[in-house]
Amino acid sequence: MKKYITYLVAALFAMTVVGFAGTDKDAIEAKEKAAWQAFKDKKADDFKKVVDKDFRGVYAEGISDMAKEISDMTKWDMKSFAISNFSAFSDEKDVIVTTYTVKVEGTYDGKDAGGTFNAGTVWKKEGNDWLAIFHTNTKQEAAQ
Repeated sequence: MKKYITYLVAALFAMTVVGFAGTDKDAIEAKEKAAWQAFKDKKADDFKKVVDKDFRGVYAEGISDMAKEISDMTKWDMKSFAISNFSAFSDEKDVIVTTYTVKVEGTYDGKDAGGTFNAGTVWKKEGNDWLAIFHTNTKQEAAQ
C-alpha cells in the first residue's frame, strides 16, 4: 500500500510540475521581460503594474525598495537587455522563483553599467496577478 501512495504522490507532483511548466512559466517570463522593458523605457507606471509596492532588491550597490528602483530608473540609459537561460520553479501555488542570465547595455549616471548578470526574482500571486516581490542580480566576472 505504501508503494502505491508513493507512486500516486510522485505522479501528482509530476503533473503539477508539467502543468506549471507549460502555463505559468511562460506568463512569468513575459512578466519578467515586461518589468525589464518598463525599467528600460523609464515607464514607472508600467513597472508598478508588475512589481509589488513592497518590493525589495539586493544588489552589489545596496538594498533597494520601490522608491529607490524608480529613482534609479531615471539615472539609467539602458540601450538594450536580453534574457537567456530562463528557468522557473515553484512548490507553492502562489510563489514562483525565476533565475536567468541578462545581458545589459547601458549607462548609469553616465558611467558604463553594462555587462552580463546572473539574476533571480521571486514572484507572488496577488489575486489574479503575479507581482515581483524580490529581485537580485550580480555581474558575472570577466573570463580570465
